Amino acid sequence: MNDTDVSKQIQQMVRFIRQEAEEKANEISVSAEEEFQIEKLQLVEAEKKKVRQEYERKTKQVEVRKKIEYSMQLNASRIKVLQAQDDVVSGMKDSARKALLKISGEKNNYKKILRGLIVQSLLRLKEPSLLLRCREMDVSLVKSVVEDAKKEYAEKAKVRAPNVTIDNVYLPPPPNDADPHRASCSGGVVLASDDGKIVCENTLDARLDVVFRQKLPEVIYCK
Repeated sequence: MNDTDVSKQIQQMVRFIRQEAEEKANEISVSAEEEFQIEKLQLVEAEKKKVRQEYERKTKQVEVRKKIEYSMQLNASRIKVLQAQDDVVSGMKDSARKALLKISGEKNNYKKILRGLIVQSLLRLKEPSLLLRCREMDVSLVKSVVEDAKKEYAEKAKVRAPNVTIDNVYLPPPPNDADPHRASCSGGVVLASDDGKIVCENTLDARLDVVFRQKLPEVIYCK
């Protein structure tokens, strides 16, 4: 084999090697591109997932905040309604108390009321001996009606008239605008058994409280 043939074989081998190298390089390039695209897709999907999770997290936070704000506004509205109801009831009660003072100031009518309250208390207690407490300013009125009240009770209950002692400890005086926090009583009586275990509070204020407790749902509903 001469130099020319050797040179041709060498060139042929070089071309073959170069071709293989180029093919291998192409394979590597294609494989690298595929891996790059796959990895890029995975990274994009991972980022999309993070974005979706973050969006969902923030959406939930917004929903929770909205619910909290709604609940707070609802509670505030309820408190305002309750306060308004309480103001209305308090105003009505104050007006009623002022009306009670006028009643206790009308001597003839108040005497009838005192007698009725005493009879009612006697019927509730049904005790043979009782202690009666009233305002100091009402002692003379009470004394003027207590005997008739005892007789009326005895006739209704068909028993002997009880022994009623007027206590020398008195109920508080009428309300005074100058001292609104002072203990007060608009009128009426309190009767108790001798041992003090059974008490019937039949003051005008107590009767007013009972009426308001019974009528409060109607007052609120009407409002």
